[in-house]
Amino acid sequence: MDPPTTISRRGLLRRAIGAAGAVVAGPYVISPTALGAQNRAAASQRITLGVIGFGNRNRSNLANFLAQPDVQCVTVCDCFADRRTKGKEMVDAHYGNRDCVATRFHEDLLDRDDLDALLIGTGDRWHGLLSILAAKAGKDAYCEKPFSLTIAEGRTLVDVTRRHGMVWQCGTQRRSNESYRFVVDVVRNGQIGKLHTITAVLGGWAGNGVPTPEPEPDPNVFDYDRWLGQAPWAPYSPVRVALWRNRWDTGAGVIADMGAHYFDFAQWVHQSELSGPVEFEGTAVWPEGGLAEVPFSVDVEARYADGVRLLVTNGSKGVRFDGDAGWIHITDAGQITAEPKSILSARRVPRVSWSFMGGHVRNFLDCIKSRKATASHPELAQRAHTMAHCANLCLRLGRKLRWNPETERFVDDPVANRMLARAMRQPWRI
Repeated sequence: MDPPTTISRRGLLRRAIGAAGAVVAGPYVISPTALGAQNRAAASQRITLGVIGFGNRNRSNLANFLAQPDVQCVTVCDCFADRRTKGKEMVDAHYGNRDCVATRFHEDLLDRDDLDALLIGTGDRWHGLLSILAAKAGKDAYCEKPFSLTIAEGRTLVDVTRRHGMVWQCGTQRRSNESYRFVVDVVRNGQIGKLHTITAVLGGWAGNGVPTPEPEPDPNVFDYDRWLGQAPWAPYSPVRVALWRNRWDTGAGVIADMGAHYFDFAQWVHQSELSGPVEFEGTAVWPEGGLAEVPFSVDVEARYADGVRLLVTNGSKGVRFDGDAGWIHITDAGQITAEPKSILSARRVPRVSWSFMGGHVRNFLDCIKSRKATASHPELAQRAHTMAHCANLCLRLGRKLRWNPETERFVDDPVANRMLARAMRQPWRI
């Protein structure tokens, strides 16, 4: 995806995969109508934003960014023509003009000198790659999870963002949620005694089908080749596109999807944010037939060096922390229960569900201005996502894996270590 920097990214890509019917972009101008809205920051104080990916999740994300007075969204990008049209309509309606630029080429955003930041909400196979390209292009980024397909890809993102001085935020918004902060404080302050078990319940998972090949759509309507990104080429099928989370080439199932949130939370509470468990083992129920190849039901146990266990299973979403003097549990809706019940008497904040985004978005924007690390900075995200990848790998290999968090290698296991990275389909690379 990142052509050599001596050649125009846009030019090389369009020669490589074709861009029939592409519109040549003209000068990028922010019109006066976009700069004079009431109750908005002065133009010189605004953060100009570009959006890549406009599915359900990023529509919600963008709404939260547009609510911030110091954000000016100027362009949206998506492989689907209908999605980028909806993105433009949403932005134009917010500002009361028709200035938002819609494109299917992410290179258009990377090449713009007037963009400060990107909001990345594509499929998982693009998250790390686009974040790395953003860093190289001198742009900050807010990126959805899971942010990497492999442990090595995540480590590359950490290194590149650090080298380029990029401000990057992972979309693990529970980091900026007062309900979750309350649980962190309770456990860290010893109110449930010595922590010994963390239970992360990830919800359910399903979705299968037969990906019957069909002719590829017109790329101006849906650019399937670009949508695949780094993933190996496969015949176009609506089933493959709809269920991309259930293929290893394009996603990683429930463990990576929800685990990215809950493992990050567990690390935060356990105060092991720059480390991780040292062993992973478990069992799973796998789909039979069809396209899906990720586990639908899981039971994984990870163990930290201090003996604390992390149990991962399916059911009603939430996380529970058990100590030798009590426990505390939080649901995805932000409902907290505890024993002893006196723990809850100290709570002074209202219930805040997982969907609250304002604090996390505000943290990212403030860090762009201060150049400080975000609440979900790359190293924290890498450690939580590594746990998800290790859990998936122990299930795929069907055996216990021992992990060294310092070297980010499996212990005495060359087969597992070969699965830390994988090749990317040309012309995409990092």
